[in-house]
Amino acid sequence: MTTYDIAGQTVTMPVEVRDASAGTVIFEVDAAAASALLPTSAFEVLESSPGRAQVALGLIDYRDNDLGAYHEVGIILFVRPAAGGPDGSFITRLPVDQAFTCEAGNVIWGFPKTVEQIDVVDGAGTTTWTLTMDGELVLRLTIPRGGSEVMEAMALTSYTLLDGVPHATAFTQGGSESSLGLGEGVVLELGSHPVSKELESLGLPAPAVLSTWTGKMKATFETPVPL
Repeated sequence: MTTYDIAGQTVTMPVEVRDASAGTVIFEVDAAAASALLPTSAFEVLESSPGRAQVALGLIDYRDNDLGAYHEVGIILFVRPAAGGPDGSFITRLPVDQAFTCEAGNVIWGFPKTVEQIDVVDGAGTTTWTLTMDGELVLRLTIPRGGSEVMEAMALTSYTLLDGVPHATAFTQGGSESSLGLGEGVVLELGSHPVSKELESLGLPAPAVLSTWTGKMKATFETPVPL
Protein backbone atom coordinates (compact mmCIF):
# COMPACT_ATOMS: atom_id res chain seq x y z
CA MET A 1 0.00 0.00 0.00
CA THR A 2 1.44 3.35 -1.07
CA THR A 3 0.85 6.35 1.19
CA TYR A 4 1.92 10.00 1.16
CA ASP A 5 2.14 12.54 3.98
CA ILE A 6 0.50 15.71 2.66
CA ALA A 7 0.25 18.69 5.01
CA GLY A 8 0.13 16.37 8.01
CA GLN A 9 -2.52 14.09 6.51
CA THR A 10 -2.05 10.60 5.11
CA VAL A 11 -3.18 10.04 1.52
CA THR A 12 -3.57 6.35 0.64
CA MET A 13 -3.41 5.25 -2.97
CA PRO A 14 -5.40 4.94 -5.11
CA VAL A 15 -7.17 8.27 -4.67
CA GLU A 16 -10.92 7.90 -5.04
CA VAL A 17 -13.38 10.47 -6.36
CA ARG A 18 -16.83 9.42 -5.20
CA ASP A 19 -18.91 12.38 -6.37
CA ALA A 20 -18.12 15.22 -8.74
CA SER A 21 -19.43 17.08 -11.77
CA ALA A 22 -17.21 17.38 -14.83
CA GLY A 23 -17.39 19.34 -18.06
CA THR A 24 -14.99 19.23 -20.99
CA VAL A 25 -14.71 21.35 -24.12
CA ILE A 26 -12.47 20.34 -27.03
CA PHE A 27 -11.08 22.77 -29.58
CA GLU A 28 -9.10 22.06 -32.75
CA VAL A 29 -5.88 24.09 -32.82
CA ASP A 30 -2.54 24.42 -34.57
CA ALA A 31 -0.37 21.41 -33.71
CA ALA A 32 2.90 23.37 -33.63
CA ALA A 33 1.38 25.93 -31.26
CA ALA A 34 0.12 23.13 -29.01
CA SER A 35 3.56 21.50 -29.02
CA ALA A 36 5.10 24.80 -27.91
CA LEU A 37 3.13 24.56 -24.64
CA LEU A 38 4.68 21.21 -23.71
CA PRO A 39 7.47 21.75 -21.13
CA THR A 40 9.38 18.65 -22.25
CA SER A 41 10.38 16.79 -25.39
CA ALA A 42 9.48 13.48 -23.69
CA PHE A 43 5.99 13.71 -25.20
CA GLU A 44 4.59 14.45 -28.65
CA VAL A 45 1.29 16.17 -29.34
CA LEU A 46 -1.15 13.92 -31.22
CA GLU A 47 -2.30 15.33 -34.54
CA SER A 48 -6.03 15.09 -35.19
CA SER A 49 -5.35 15.87 -38.86
CA PRO A 50 -2.18 17.08 -40.64
CA GLY A 51 -0.88 20.10 -38.76
CA ARG A 52 -3.81 20.17 -36.36
CA ALA A 53 -4.26 18.98 -32.78
CA GLN A 54 -6.89 19.14 -30.07
CA VAL A 55 -6.81 20.93 -26.74
CA ALA A 56 -9.36 20.45 -23.98
CA LEU A 57 -10.52 22.75 -21.21
CA GLY A 58 -11.71 20.72 -18.25
CA LEU A 59 -13.97 21.92 -15.43
CA ILE A 60 -14.44 19.72 -12.35
CA ASP A 61 -16.43 20.36 -9.18
CA TYR A 62 -15.16 17.78 -6.68
CA ARG A 63 -17.71 17.23 -3.92
CA ASP A 64 -16.57 13.94 -2.33
CA ASN A 65 -12.92 13.17 -2.96
CA ASP A 66 -9.98 11.83 -0.93
CA LEU A 67 -8.28 15.20 -1.56
CA GLY A 68 -11.23 17.27 -0.36
CA ALA A 69 -13.94 19.39 -1.99
CA TYR A 70 -12.71 21.91 -4.55
CA HIS A 71 -13.01 23.32 -8.06
CA GLU A 72 -10.47 22.67 -10.79
CA VAL A 73 -9.80 24.04 -14.27
CA GLY A 74 -7.46 22.16 -16.60
CA ILE A 75 -5.74 22.99 -19.89
CA ILE A 76 -5.16 19.58 -21.46
CA LEU A 77 -3.16 18.37 -24.46
CA PHE A 78 -3.43 14.91 -26.01
CA VAL A 79 -0.02 13.27 -26.33
CA ARG A 80 2.02 10.08 -26.59
CA PRO A 81 5.47 9.40 -25.14
CA ALA A 82 8.22 10.16 -27.65
CA ALA A 83 9.85 6.82 -26.75
CA GLY A 84 6.59 4.94 -27.31
CA GLY A 85 3.62 4.11 -25.15
CA PRO A 86 -0.15 4.52 -25.02
CA ASP A 87 -1.83 7.76 -26.04
CA GLY A 88 -2.84 9.91 -23.09
CA SER A 89 -3.22 13.44 -21.80
CA PHE A 90 -0.77 16.04 -20.51
CA ILE A 91 -2.09 18.91 -18.38
CA THR A 92 -0.18 22.16 -18.88
CA ARG A 93 -2.13 24.20 -16.30
CA LEU A 94 -4.30 22.95 -13.43
CA PRO A 95 -5.62 25.75 -11.21
CA VAL A 96 -7.56 24.68 -8.10
CA ASP A 97 -9.14 26.69 -5.31
CA GLN A 98 -7.92 24.73 -2.26
CA ALA A 99 -4.39 24.40 -0.87
CA PHE A 100 -4.45 20.74 0.21
CA THR A 101 -5.25 19.33 -3.22
CA CYS A 102 -2.71 21.70 -4.72
CA GLU A 103 0.09 20.27 -2.59
CA ALA A 104 -1.10 16.69 -3.07
CA GLY A 105 -1.36 17.04 -6.83
CA ASN A 106 2.15 18.43 -7.13
CA VAL A 107 3.82 16.07 -4.66
CA ILE A 108 2.12 12.79 -5.65
CA TRP A 109 1.76 13.08 -9.42
CA GLY A 110 3.54 16.21 -10.59
CA PHE A 111 0.29 17.83 -11.71
CA PRO A 112 0.89 21.57 -12.27
CA LYS A 113 -1.64 22.73 -9.68
CA THR A 114 -1.73 26.29 -8.36
CA VAL A 115 -4.22 27.88 -5.98
CA GLU A 116 -6.34 30.43 -7.81
CA GLN A 117 -9.77 32.07 -7.73
CA ILE A 118 -12.44 30.00 -9.49
CA ASP A 119 -16.02 31.29 -9.51
CA VAL A 120 -18.88 29.07 -10.66
CA VAL A 121 -22.40 30.18 -11.58
CA ASP A 122 -24.96 27.57 -12.66
CA GLY A 123 -27.80 28.67 -14.88
CA ALA A 124 -30.74 26.90 -16.49
CA GLY A 125 -28.95 24.19 -18.42
CA THR A 126 -25.56 25.90 -18.33
CA THR A 127 -22.60 26.44 -16.04
CA THR A 128 -20.18 29.38 -16.23
CA TRP A 129 -16.69 29.17 -14.76
CA THR A 130 -14.47 32.22 -14.28
CA LEU A 131 -10.76 31.72 -13.59
CA THR A 132 -8.82 34.64 -12.11
CA MET A 133 -5.05 34.61 -11.53
CA ASP A 134 -2.95 37.44 -10.07
CA GLY A 135 -6.09 39.58 -9.98
CA GLU A 136 -6.57 39.26 -13.76
CA LEU A 137 -9.19 37.42 -15.74
CA VAL A 138 -7.72 34.31 -17.39
CA LEU A 139 -10.87 32.84 -18.89
CA ARG A 140 -14.62 32.69 -18.58
CA LEU A 141 -16.18 29.55 -20.02
CA THR A 142 -19.87 28.73 -20.37
CA ILE A 143 -20.88 25.20 -21.34
CA PRO A 144 -24.15 23.22 -21.47
CA ARG A 145 -25.00 21.34 -18.28
CA GLY A 146 -27.31 18.39 -17.69
CA GLY A 147 -27.93 15.03 -19.27
CA SER A 148 -29.45 11.58 -18.88
CA GLU A 149 -26.81 9.29 -20.40
CA VAL A 150 -24.46 6.93 -18.56
CA MET A 151 -20.74 7.26 -19.27
CA GLU A 152 -19.10 3.90 -18.67
CA ALA A 153 -15.86 4.01 -16.68
CA MET A 154 -12.90 4.31 -19.04
CA ALA A 155 -9.28 3.36 -18.38
CA LEU A 156 -7.09 6.36 -19.25
CA THR A 157 -3.51 7.59 -18.86
CA SER A 158 -2.32 10.99 -17.68
CA TYR A 159 1.31 11.97 -18.22
CA THR A 160 3.24 14.36 -15.99
CA LEU A 161 6.70 15.53 -15.05
CA LEU A 162 7.40 14.55 -11.43
CA ASP A 163 10.67 16.06 -10.18
CA GLY A 164 11.61 16.48 -13.83
CA VAL A 165 11.07 12.80 -14.67
CA PRO A 166 8.27 11.75 -17.07
CA HIS A 167 5.62 9.66 -15.31
CA ALA A 168 2.41 7.90 -16.29
CA THR A 169 -0.66 7.74 -14.06
CA ALA A 170 -3.43 5.27 -14.80
CA PHE A 171 -6.90 6.51 -13.94
CA THR A 172 -10.51 5.62 -14.57
CA GLN A 173 -13.40 8.02 -15.05
CA GLY A 174 -17.11 7.52 -15.64
CA GLY A 175 -20.49 8.50 -14.32
CA SER A 176 -24.11 9.36 -15.03
CA GLU A 177 -26.31 12.35 -15.87
CA SER A 178 -24.06 12.79 -18.90
CA SER A 179 -24.47 14.48 -22.26
CA LEU A 180 -22.39 15.13 -25.37
CA GLY A 181 -22.68 18.11 -27.67
CA LEU A 182 -21.02 19.31 -30.86
CA GLY A 183 -19.96 22.66 -29.45
CA GLU A 184 -23.29 24.40 -29.39
CA GLY A 185 -23.80 26.65 -26.37
CA VAL A 186 -20.07 26.93 -25.62
CA VAL A 187 -18.80 30.47 -25.03
CA LEU A 188 -15.14 31.18 -24.21
CA GLU A 189 -13.85 34.61 -23.19
CA LEU A 190 -10.15 35.23 -22.58
CA GLY A 191 -8.55 37.92 -20.44
CA SER A 192 -5.12 39.53 -20.62
CA HIS A 193 -3.21 37.26 -18.20
CA PRO A 194 -0.12 35.38 -19.52
CA VAL A 195 -2.10 32.12 -19.35
CA SER A 196 -4.76 33.79 -21.51
CA LYS A 197 -1.99 34.57 -24.00
CA GLU A 198 -1.02 30.88 -24.04
CA LEU A 199 -4.57 30.03 -25.09
CA GLU A 200 -4.57 32.83 -27.64
CA SER A 201 -1.38 31.36 -29.13
CA LEU A 202 -3.46 28.29 -30.01
CA GLY A 203 -5.97 30.40 -31.92
CA LEU A 204 -8.55 30.58 -29.15
CA PRO A 205 -11.29 31.63 -28.76
CA ALA A 206 -12.55 29.44 -31.60
CA PRO A 207 -15.65 27.31 -32.22
CA ALA A 208 -15.67 24.21 -30.03
CA VAL A 209 -15.81 20.84 -31.77
CA LEU A 210 -17.15 18.94 -28.79
CA SER A 211 -18.43 19.42 -25.25
CA THR A 212 -19.31 16.89 -22.58
CA TRP A 213 -20.98 17.03 -19.19
CA THR A 214 -21.21 14.44 -16.44
CA GLY A 215 -23.34 15.45 -13.49
CA LYS A 216 -22.34 12.56 -11.25
CA MET A 217 -18.76 11.59 -12.00
CA LYS A 218 -16.58 9.02 -10.26
CA ALA A 219 -12.86 8.44 -10.77
CA THR A 220 -9.85 6.60 -9.41
CA PHE A 221 -6.23 7.81 -9.66
CA GLU A 222 -3.38 5.31 -9.25
CA THR A 223 0.21 5.80 -8.09
CA PRO A 224 2.38 7.38 -10.83
CA VAL A 225 4.96 5.21 -12.55
CA PRO A 226 8.18 6.59 -14.13
CA LEU A 227 8.55 6.00 -17.86
